[in-house]
Amino acid sequence: MKTAIITGASSGLGSEYFIALTELCPEVEEFWLIARRESKLKELADKVPNVTSLVLPLDLTDNDSFTEYRNLLAEKNPEVVMLVNNAGYGKLGEAVKIPLKDQTDMVMLNCASLTAIALLTVPYMKKGSNIINVCSIAAFCPTPRMTVYSSTKAYILSFSLGLRNELKERGINVLAVCPGPMDTEFMAVAGIEGRSRLFSLLPRCKTSEVVRISIIKAKKGRAVYTNRFIYKLYRVLTKLLPHSLTMRRL
Repeated sequence: MKTAIITGASSGLGSEYFIALTELCPEVEEFWLIARRESKLKELADKVPNVTSLVLPLDLTDNDSFTEYRNLLAEKNPEVVMLVNNAGYGKLGEAVKIPLKDQTDMVMLNCASLTAIALLTVPYMKKGSNIINVCSIAAFCPTPRMTVYSSTKAYILSFSLGLRNELKERGINVLAVCPGPMDTEFMAVAGIEGRSRLFSLLPRCKTSEVVRISIIKAKKGRAVYTNRFIYKLYRVLTKLLPHSLTMRRL
């Protein structure tokens, strides 16, 4: 059965990906929706009752979730045509002042779980399949006051590019989506609102636009997608200039 899998599907970009994929990928026969909040996942699935959705309330900061996911893949043996690794979060503040568990869970969710889900899923993908890893412009340069978060996103970008190269012969594409700030639940969880003058000045990206265009870019075989000219320019500048000139505190 042709399947699309979305992590962090309960809100924000994740729910947007679900809606967009039901429209842009009519070949998908079943959607797997993964997040901790089962009630939110059921609400999302109910919004599109004409598609088959499997709700998977998994906590991807827990290693046991990978075993459950692996077993489900083996049991159902899906043909995964699209994997969206969207689960993740950030925290604003001095690295040494943010609770250690928040920081280590961030690394676990943003990096370890993304890696595990991707590598467990690849054996169930065929030529023409796609992996979309949700990254950030924070991947381009260290970001003081979001030090751990920006470091995890740098990992995601590097992992995505390396995995893409390895999977090219199999015809499986990996796209790293690197958008600027968006008005989603991420802002509240990160504790950014009202605490960063620089962040408040940055132009917002539309979630629906980021999602739809990234799906199209993935299908075209692109490696990285960043929207809005200002963030495309930022990406170029961080490649050309030393981080000491491009790095700014949030």
